[in-house]
Amino acid sequence: MGRKIIRRRVIRAMSDGTTRVREEKLAGEEPLEIRFGHTSFTTSMRTPGDDFDLVAGFLLAEGIVTKSEHLVAMRYCLGTDEDGNQTYNVIEVQLGFGAVPPQLSAARNVVTSSACGICGTNSIDEVRKKSTFELREDCGHVDLDVLLSMPDTLRESQKLFSSTGGVHAAGLFSTRGDLLILREDVGRHNAVDKVIGAALREGRMPLSDTVLQVSGRASFELVQKAAMAGIPVLSAVSAPSSLAVDLAQDAGLTLAAFSRGHSVNLYTHAHRVLNA
Repeated sequence: MGRKIIRRRVIRAMSDGTTRVREEKLAGEEPLEIRFGHTSFTTSMRTPGDDFDLVAGFLLAEGIVTKSEHLVAMRYCLGTDEDGNQTYNVIEVQLGFGAVPPQLSAARNVVTSSACGICGTNSIDEVRKKSTFELREDCGHVDLDVLLSMPDTLRESQKLFSSTGGVHAAGLFSTRGDLLILREDVGRHNAVDKVIGAALREGRMPLSDTVLQVSGRASFELVQKAAMAGIPVLSAVSAPSSLAVDLAQDAGLTLAAFSRGHSVNLYTHAHRVLNA
């Protein structure tokens, strides 16, 4: 499509009093606008690539779709740069029977940055959405050693991070430790949306016997997205926020954080982690 996920820039690198000019690889970041019936719904900053997965995951997290049949079609609309080339930065969505059409009059009226997954929502009440999928107590049991192995597996599979050092990653794992889906993006919430969207488009919903491993911290929005997809366990390399812990507790989701090497902290519903 002519779209570049990795951009190259010439920089001046200075170290120990020495300066040299070299080429640096950077992760791309561009806006993506989502439209329904030619009407704009929201615009998000993201790393180009896996855009249909991103849109599908975002719409699931918003409670608009819950299965692949709800997405009749997604297509790139006309959008051009200053040279007249297609940007692939506008996607038109056609919903099917059973989907919950968004209230476009209440569409997000700001650009969602790559650092924020809920910026622009009109009310905090809209954030605590109810998931269609129940987080059952008998699902998502994972052995402690398997859980601890997931960050390393995720890191070893991050090709874009290895090239640029500038993206987050999210990985969907089976409870046996198999990496099912991996996505990377400059935004941690985008990476999660891409993973969940890929699973939805593959007909995997609900994700009742999986673990979502993320490369950064566990924020409220990531817990929300996991719960909306029916994922019973969320594991993060870094710290959780207090609101993330509160929501995980209320939703019945197992939240693990500071998962590094041979240690992990279990904040909620620890019964799903076996031999802990």
